[in-house]
Amino acid sequence: MVNFFDKTLEELREHLAQCGKEKFRAQQIYRWVYQKGILDPEKMTNMSKDFRSQLLNLIEFKLPKISHIADSSDGTRKFLMDVDGGKTVESVLIPNGDRLTLCVSSEVGCAMGCRFCFTSKMGLMRRLLPFEIVGQFVNASANSPGGRKITNIVFMGMGEPLDNVANVRKAIEILHNQHGFGFPKRRITVSTSGIAPLIREVAEAGVRLAVSLNATTDEIRDKVMPINKKYPLTTLLDACREYASQTGDKVTFEYVLLKGVNDSRDDAHRIVRLTKNIPNKINLIPFNEHPDSGFHRPPAAEVLHFQRILMDAGRHVLIRKTMGRDIFAACGQLRSEMEKHPTRMAIQV
Repeated sequence: MVNFFDKTLEELREHLAQCGKEKFRAQQIYRWVYQKGILDPEKMTNMSKDFRSQLLNLIEFKLPKISHIADSSDGTRKFLMDVDGGKTVESVLIPNGDRLTLCVSSEVGCAMGCRFCFTSKMGLMRRLLPFEIVGQFVNASANSPGGRKITNIVFMGMGEPLDNVANVRKAIEILHNQHGFGFPKRRITVSTSGIAPLIREVAEAGVRLAVSLNATTDEIRDKVMPINKKYPLTTLLDACREYASQTGDKVTFEYVLLKGVNDSRDDAHRIVRLTKNIPNKINLIPFNEHPDSGFHRPPAAEVLHFQRILMDAGRHVLIRKTMGRDIFAACGQLRSEMEKHPTRMAIQV
């Protein structure tokens, strides 16, 4: 059975045509589902009764099932969604002033093996299909606190988006379609750990790019982010430079601060040199500690000093506020807590 949420508008048109139905029905269904939240064909009243009665034999409206919702005292809401008979992924709604950002997952687990990342401990179980990515947005929209509208989407949840680039791009096209949600591409950000050759796909998709930098030398980055052995800093930063040149957009460099690993004053000065001639902004992320990671969060004063060095060099630098620590908001933590593994999670956050 064809899943509605897995199809672009053009694909749905072609499917209906192959079933002997009018192509324009696809546009009508898109509007009912994505703009009005109606999944019951009987309520799609601008279509004939005969067509409505046949519709569920032509397509299904299957979404990931919400297994658990956790609300933080800071307003963050985290969803655990079942995508495959017990395999779960996480999505997080993060309020910030008049913005409401949805952080979505692209894979169950992750193959990148970043040592500081909790999701990497799972390994890669499988890549998500487009409907499982779109479904995270649909479910979160329907369960947004106070009915608030999602203003931004970031592909920064479980998984490496560029390791599942075809399905991520298709999901973006579905979300962007004017007859559906019409979500602006300028408010979508795709993050990568550093698959340099595929950064061009982000440019072609017309969305914003975030890069997890997290080290200023190949020696350290090789240790904390194994992808660097394949695509070292020079290669990665060249790809970022090309993205900025092609799109006219800034690159967001994300930098997880790990005490005693990548948080020295020399590291701060190297960031300035490495990112020279790349239009950028920098997000500093004090490490969100989790069990057995082997890494620690730097003191707040050191984080502020690191930021000051970058700002004195003229860089736009933000320190990302840690949100949702009381609901295991770091990627993979809620999933592991709900599955009772590891058992030490509750005393670590």
